[in-house]
Amino acid sequence: MNSCNTACTLDGFLADEHNNLDWLWQFGDGLEGDYPEFIRNVDALATQSTTYEWLLDHMMREGPDKQQAWPDTQPAWVFTSRRLETVPGADIHFVYGDVRGVHEAMVRAADGKNVWIVGGGEPVGKLYHHGLMDEFIISRASVALGKGAPLLPRKIVTPPLRLVSVERW
Repeated sequence: MNSCNTACTLDGFLADEHNNLDWLWQFGDGLEGDYPEFIRNVDALATQSTTYEWLLDHMMREGPDKQQAWPDTQPAWVFTSRRLETVPGADIHFVYGDVRGVHEAMVRAADGKNVWIVGGGEPVGKLYHHGLMDEFIISRASVALGKGAPLLPRKIVTPPLRLVSVERW
């Protein structure tokens, strides 16, 4: 299963204009549910460079909860067009270009299990346009940013998305 599981604001932004996620932390695990349980069912993940750099800055370099190691054990793909800092011991692949080849590698690594596309609407949109997204799980937070990084920075018109369910937290 190829899944985009993310949170965004009422006005459809993943991050503010400075690529900051501070707006999200006031909700604790309420929007994302039980992360440890969720991540146990993910066997490969992908993100874009902005989210990757945010993780490095906010989880590994700064703050009281600073970690010394990459937080996930699954292989990860980072979509980027530039050279980025690596994390010793982490199974991270820096990729660019056609998402179809990258998707094939992620699916092989996941061995028929779950692939999580996290952070960054552009890779999600590209995968969707090639018919490679199975589901979107989107938590809406009760805040508005006015501007920032949009949930999906591209048109998705055909085939249209289909709402399967809504749950209130």
